[in-house]
Amino acid sequence: MPEGVRKRRVRTGGIELCVAELGDREQPTVVLVHGYPDSKEVWSEVASRLADRGLHVVLYDVRGHGRSGAPKPLRGGFTLEKLTDDFLAVVDAVSPDRPVHLVGHDWGSVQSWEFVTVERTRGRIASFTSMSGPSLDHFGHWINKRLAKPTPRRVAQLLGQGAKSWYVYLLHTPALPELAWRGPLGKRWPGILRRIEKVPAGDYPTPSLPSDAANGAWLYRDNVRARLRRPRPDAYAHAPVQLITPSADRFLSERLYDELEQWVPRLTRRTLPAGHWIPRTRPDRLASWIDDFVTSVERERKRGAAGEGRENGVDGPVSKAADSPYAARFGGQLVLVTGAGSGIGRATAFAFAEAGARVIAVDRDAESAARTAETSRLIGAPEAWAEAVDVSDEQAMEQFAAKVHAELGVVDVLVNNAGIGLSGSFFDTTPEDWRRVLDVNLWGVIHGCRLFGRQMAERGQGGHIVNTASAAAYLPSKVLPAYSTSKAAVLMLSECLRAELAGQDIGVTAICPGLVNTNITATASFVGVDAEEERRRQKRSTRVYGIRNYPPKKVAEAILRAVALNEAVVPVTVEARGAYALARFLPRALRAVARLGPSL
Repeated sequence: MPEGVRKRRVRTGGIELCVAELGDREQPTVVLVHGYPDSKEVWSEVASRLADRGLHVVLYDVRGHGRSGAPKPLRGGFTLEKLTDDFLAVVDAVSPDRPVHLVGHDWGSVQSWEFVTVERTRGRIASFTSMSGPSLDHFGHWINKRLAKPTPRRVAQLLGQGAKSWYVYLLHTPALPELAWRGPLGKRWPGILRRIEKVPAGDYPTPSLPSDAANGAWLYRDNVRARLRRPRPDAYAHAPVQLITPSADRFLSERLYDELEQWVPRLTRRTLPAGHWIPRTRPDRLASWIDDFVTSVERERKRGAAGEGRENGVDGPVSKAADSPYAARFGGQLVLVTGAGSGIGRATAFAFAEAGARVIAVDRDAESAARTAETSRLIGAPEAWAEAVDVSDEQAMEQFAAKVHAELGVVDVLVNNAGIGLSGSFFDTTPEDWRRVLDVNLWGVIHGCRLFGRQMAERGQGGHIVNTASAAAYLPSKVLPAYSTSKAAVLMLSECLRAELAGQDIGVTAICPGLVNTNITATASFVGVDAEEERRRQKRSTRVYGIRNYPPKKVAEAILRAVALNEAVVPVTVEARGAYALARFLPRALRAVARLGPSL
């Protein structure tokens, strides 16, 4: 457990619960409830981060787990009603005068759904953050609805969740789970978590795991069948709920929460590309989301106490990010975009801002970066910063990366987008031309990946890198040798990095736009011609791109979709997708087209 922990014993229903506290008791109280087969130590990383953010954090070992006492007999001692008694005893001891902010994971979330939907806890819970644990009542209704009208899709959903719930059936068998946990499974469990769930080694799991898991089997036996057969019809949440769904959860389908809005009038959804044990694998992201949610609810409660009215039909103002389909995925995340002063970079910064991300807009032009950051704040970004940096300058990038890390933390999504255009034959392209285009288009990407990617890897909590390549990366052209070479290198760099970082849950995507209506043609260099001819070619290229008129916003949408789906290579426009298909299946045809034109 973190330093500065205060421990106490709370007596309830003939047993004593072990309760730990840290942080300032005068601040809002967050109660963390652990799942199966865990003890409160599963929350240690999240708890310390929440305390550092100024919150009063409370953890307790559920009855029969950790240092809490176990009911005798075990059968009938773990019902949801008794678990609710325990919760009320804890909150009465740690926060007698103010409602608490409840957070539950796995079975901690399952029982917390009971807490937040029964009448006797009304007024004691200010908010609830749920992760990887549905309400048994909601689950029962979900099953009944699909059995009542078994369409092919609904049958597939039932079978899918049924397969994921294999362990529930085993936990209902007599004696077998106890023998397994007190025997080989208990010894091997830490290694299983490290290999399959990528849980880092440390003070978790605790030595009490075998007895915790054996006792905790009664959580399932005392509650699951009874509630699924007869789910409560009045299981409505009486507090705001934040749902955090790990998209790679091996035990729960995301479809379980499809109809949750009917039970939760005020629901905030978040998704995380991670497995089941996110309190151990993603503590930074969880702490940030929990803190943001607690802060927003506390702000609303203060406004309500001051007599301020409701706005837009809900308590408090509605975030502009709420309308974005990616708000659940990127809300609150830290996103850095280079080349954000115009074109694709600016559109990408705006798209992440609309999804509620915190945005760092980077560009060589300080004024352009500032405008992007300012607009990002207006359209949904809770925070946005502007930085004037030349991505080709290694020393400047190193200083910038250190500054971001020290002041804002580790970037969650990095978009290496800055680039310049250069056209002309190979023999007209001077060594200086080559250095200039490679310094920005390739070395700028290398610097970003090396510096910010290393921070992601060292944090050990995943992330994503997007590198803007081009259709020119796989489309040979006799007028773009330097530009195409730089973008082909970016594409291969992205593929190599994707392979290297996959084991650390860091995705890497190469975006390959085609003809997109940006200002790159107006600023591109045309070598081997005089200044007048260069201006003529710039105007002609700009006119062609304008006629095509593919907006940067669509590229930005492709970038957000690629990060959400962890796509590897994304050709964006029709011509980019067509050229990519030719490069894979008919490369000789692509070479023939390259020899034909356009003329220099």
